[in-house]
Amino acid sequence: LTILYVMFTWWRDVVREALFEGQHTVAVQQGLRMGMILFIVSEVMFFFAFFWAFFTSSISPVFNIGGVWPPTDITAISPWGLPFLNTILLLSSGASVTWAHHAIVGGFKKEAMLGLAITLAFAVAFTAMQGFEYSAAPFGMSDGVYGSVFYMATGFHGFHVIIGTIFLAICTIRLSLYHFSRQHHFGFEAAA
Repeated sequence: LTILYVMFTWWRDVVREALFEGQHTVAVQQGLRMGMILFIVSEVMFFFAFFWAFFTSSISPVFNIGGVWPPTDITAISPWGLPFLNTILLLSSGASVTWAHHAIVGGFKKEAMLGLAITLAFAVAFTAMQGFEYSAAPFGMSDGVYGSVFYMATGFHGFHVIIGTIFLAICTIRLSLYHFSRQHHFGFEAAA
């Protein structure tokens, strides 16, 4: 709860500095962009570890899981059901948030709001389907390396989607309050 309060007050101060105090010079904006780039790089490394664990376990399965991948006691989820639909939703949300960004740059607030609304709908649908996929999965996190890597990787990805959804919802509110201009909309770019 404390961290949420700190995050809220920090973001509030960043918005206040940018909008009302005019303190976001080019150097400050470059610093914010560099901070976001470093955050993304750290997240890439974080997820790389999960992919490394998955591929290491699948390329060279050990004897205690039957020497095969997926392990003999695991029924893998078909990639052509909900995972495929969720992939389509993620790609579509990328297109709609890009449309919203181009609308902001072009000065078309109504189109930007529509693009963000569509993106948020895709994100909520993705999260709901991810939850359904978890409830219907024939294995759990305690089912060896397959279950633990699956739930850790997809769980952290789902967590990132939820945080991104909240971030974009805040951007939608800020856009409706005219906090973004054609030249100054880094908060949106960081969320997108």
